[in-house]
Amino acid sequence: MKRAVILCPGRGSYTEKTLRALPEGHPWVERVEALRREYGLCSLLELDRASKWDPKVHLAPQNVSPLIWLVSMLDAAAAAREYKLVAVAGNSMGWYTALAVGGALDFDDGFRLMQEMSILQQEHTDGGQVIYPQVDENWRPDAHLQRSVEEALASSGGEAFPSIWLGGQAVLAGTENGIAHLLRTLPKVKLGQNSYPFRLMGHGPYHTPLLKDVSNKAQARLGRLGFRKPALHLIDGHGTRWSPHSADPQAICEYTLGAQITQPYDFTLSVRVGLREYAPDRLALPGPGNPLGSITGQIVIAEGWRGIRSRADFDAVQQSADPIVHSMRR
Repeated sequence: MKRAVILCPGRGSYTEKTLRALPEGHPWVERVEALRREYGLCSLLELDRASKWDPKVHLAPQNVSPLIWLVSMLDAAAAAREYKLVAVAGNSMGWYTALAVGGALDFDDGFRLMQEMSILQQEHTDGGQVIYPQVDENWRPDAHLQRSVEEALASSGGEAFPSIWLGGQAVLAGTENGIAHLLRTLPKVKLGQNSYPFRLMGHGPYHTPLLKDVSNKAQARLGRLGFRKPALHLIDGHGTRWSPHSADPQAICEYTLGAQITQPYDFTLSVRVGLREYAPDRLALPGPGNPLGSITGQIVIAEGWRGIRSRADFDAVQQSADPIVHSMRR
């Protein structure tokens, strides 16, 4: 059986194209429906089965985050049947999924963490996120684009911050003034079909000091969740490894409700640590969608993993009988 590190996606992975991702009648789906009723929230299954996509409803944090969490949990369970899972990481809110996949929280508490955090984030209405590339069309580092990010942050007057290091992209966050500064200051660039910089709709200033109040509320509401030693190695947004043998559950809780919310999340580093420390045969990407496919490819190229040093190299390996990245939903 091949060995895999599993990488859980964050916000932005559930879209109109991923409707009807939930299997009706599955015990996990039914359990989440019961938990949602306890919160007085609408049915996720009904949202997933909707005849029409409604961004205001589907992309509301309190709805989309648990939808993503549940689909990722189902796919992670499928990955565990196909691979020997050696470690788990996640992008941004994907860390909450990783905690449940890795066994640091049981199913119910994993859901409660995701649901409560999404409600808290929805209540925080000031600020947002902007995305900007750090690589060229061939997924090689672009020094000019990297300098542009550094200069835009330095000239923001303390109102813009790094949020997520995401392969060949930088996710930046800030106050409304900070976001306006980033959109005005960062040079316009087009890669493929996308024009940058652009603002991520419905996203708050995650992983910055601006969410200190969210962190404080999370600690008050969620500090008693049943954190425990994980069953799988966990890799967090600082690149720290949490071992089944030695991890301190209280320290995992403190990171999750503290630094994970208020400090930059380095998904690139977490994948690099997964490659270097666990030497997996595969990087397994749960759904919904395939938001981390190209991002993971960019990290693999930067690492030179298995001799992959260009986009052409990566594409060739992906088309071979032994791909490095397994996107579980295309």
